[in-house]
Amino acid sequence: MKYIIVLADGMADYPIGSLGNKTPIELAKKSAINSILPKSIIGLVRTVPKGMIPGSDVANLSIMGYDPLKFYTGRSPIEAVGMGIDIHESDLAVRCNLVTLSDDECYNKKIMLDFCAGGIETEEAKELIEFVNAKLGNELYHFYAGVSYRHCLLVKNLTANLKSAPPHDIVDKCILDYLPEDGRFLELMIESYELLKAHPINKKRKEKGLKVANSLWLWGEGKLKSVKSFYEKYKLHGTVVSGVDLVKGIGIMAGLDVPDVKGATATLNTDYSAKLSVGLYSLLNKNNDFLYMHLEAPDECAHRGDIKGKILAIEKIDELIIKPLIENLEKVQEDFVLLFLPDHPTPVSIKTHTDEPVPFLLYRTDTNYKQKLKEYSEKSAKESGIYLEEAHTLIDKMLDFEFMRRYYV
Repeated sequence: MKYIIVLADGMADYPIGSLGNKTPIELAKKSAINSILPKSIIGLVRTVPKGMIPGSDVANLSIMGYDPLKFYTGRSPIEAVGMGIDIHESDLAVRCNLVTLSDDECYNKKIMLDFCAGGIETEEAKELIEFVNAKLGNELYHFYAGVSYRHCLLVKNLTANLKSAPPHDIVDKCILDYLPEDGRFLELMIESYELLKAHPINKKRKEKGLKVANSLWLWGEGKLKSVKSFYEKYKLHGTVVSGVDLVKGIGIMAGLDVPDVKGATATLNTDYSAKLSVGLYSLLNKNNDFLYMHLEAPDECAHRGDIKGKILAIEKIDELIIKPLIENLEKVQEDFVLLFLPDHPTPVSIKTHTDEPVPFLLYRTDTNYKQKLKEYSEKSAKESGIYLEEAHTLIDKMLDFEFMRRYYV
């Protein structure tokens, strides 16, 4: 038996009035998902414990079987691991976005125009981060380049609470009330603006009509905390496929295989075929038992308020991931369990994460269920009557045939 989780980041949403009070999940064409509904159950699961910030860090940690109330200290140390940074438990890791701020004279009065600097390409971003590190880095502070707008600052032997907001939560807002409370980090951000605004890369981007990467935004600080390996917990060997350092970091911490996938951009234009090929190879050629496939695009589109893009992202996941995944496993007559869900809602109307429970779909090739399902959606999941309060127990339910016996025919 193979066990597969396909996670569509931020896929859950609110009904949209202008689209007949339907959600993007309801509006998206999902022929592959629809084809397995007769052998599936659906329900709701809370992926973010009450009181915790509804980030992908907390939610993915939880879905992968680790209680965030015990293991979570902040997203940045997890991302640092995913980036291959040599991080120690005494180090403070800080998430470092390249963002676009307005040109207001006073830094505190600037507007967050774009949390990802127009989706800046990794090559340009790397040059900018290396430039900042050459100017502001020292034996205590070191800036590491990641993918696109996502980067990391590692600070040696320091504990600090920045309390700065995630930049994707404050798009089009004045940054004054969301800046780091720690003056050392605020000063780094101000200095980064002075350095980046005149950089040749940004001059060229401006000439091309692209959004400039004119400031760093520091947030999501934390320290590394070790976790029990996935194999120790579940006796399964597995692989994590993702274009996001955060999710890759969780996989590395859990002792899972985390291959680099060429063309995995964590956006709508990611190379779905490449990610699928790596996932199938891990299951069928390396004979692993478990696959965690993470797709970021629905979340990225929702943060921009892009309804059409979010619907398209869900359709691409259905057509380019779910459909060929099922077809290839059926072709080799391999029994499998598929869990399909988002990590959290990212409603396009508010452009940020919420902590409401999300709809999950659980499919097994070796059984049928009593549920008579018309669709997979937030509404149908709520109406199912199935609700799990703690997502870190979801994998246990996925592995335990007996748990869902009352839904079997």
